Amino acid sequence: MEILAGGLTNFASGTFFFMFHVFAFATWILWNSGLTPLPAFDPYPFGLLTMIVSLEAIFLSIFVLMSQNREAKIGELREELTLQVNLRIEEEVTKTLHLVAGLYTRLGHTLGEDPDLQEMLRPLDPSRMEREVTAQIHAAIPRLRKEKKAKGAA
Repeated sequence: MEILAGGLTNFASGTFFFMFHVFAFATWILWNSGLTPLPAFDPYPFGLLTMIVSLEAIFLSIFVLMSQNREAKIGELREELTLQVNLRIEEEVTKTLHLVAGLYTRLGHTLGEDPDLQEMLRPLDPSRMEREVTAQIHAAIPRLRKEKKAKGAA
């Protein structure tokens, strides 16, 4: 169903679909407006046309939402993969810093009291970072609701 929704969304977003609708609506309105000798089957205010267009809009909206949902899931998987790669790179960089620091001290040098270097030598804690980001999001949500209410009242 998701593949069908994606294909239908791609088709409906094309020039042919647009041009077909322009032609079909113009033909429908001309036929039923009494400007031609053809008998009107849906006189003004074009109730049948309105119903058909409304149903088409409903179904297209559903298919677009299904396609967006599928794309969102794919995006989340890509973001998760990127996060995993970045965490792996961070581990490798930290390990490299440890090896360089070890070589540096074996050569008889002392590591400086650089707080940035000390922070870099500590392993990354993804769980802690996730908790901090989650707390920041929860803290921002009430503020966002207040801003939205203030804009609505203005």
